[in-house]
Amino acid sequence: MVPMRYRACMAMNLRLTPEVTAALQSEAERTGKSQQEIIRDAVAQHLHLVGREAPLTDREQARASGLVRPARVPYRKVTPSLRLPEGMNSLDLLGQEERI
Repeated sequence: MVPMRYRACMAMNLRLTPEVTAALQSEAERTGKSQQEIIRDAVAQHLHLVGREAPLTDREQARASGLVRPARVPYRKVTPSLRLPEGMNSLDLLGQEERI
């Protein structure tokens, strides 16, 4: 028989590597979910206790298959280092046969 104290939610300690900790923090910031919620969802999905709300996206499928890896650094806005001369645009740089 399972004691009553274990029938509700159970608290536990979880030791994560620094890499996993950083990834978890980034995901929490990106999604606005708590780290605890992300871990609970991941465990439930891994154990097939819940179904996914939506099918995997192409990106999620590629990550899951190992074809691509998540970014090593978070997205950051890039400041262009080159500027086109006034009045010129990127279409002007293409040859006639390269234009769509």
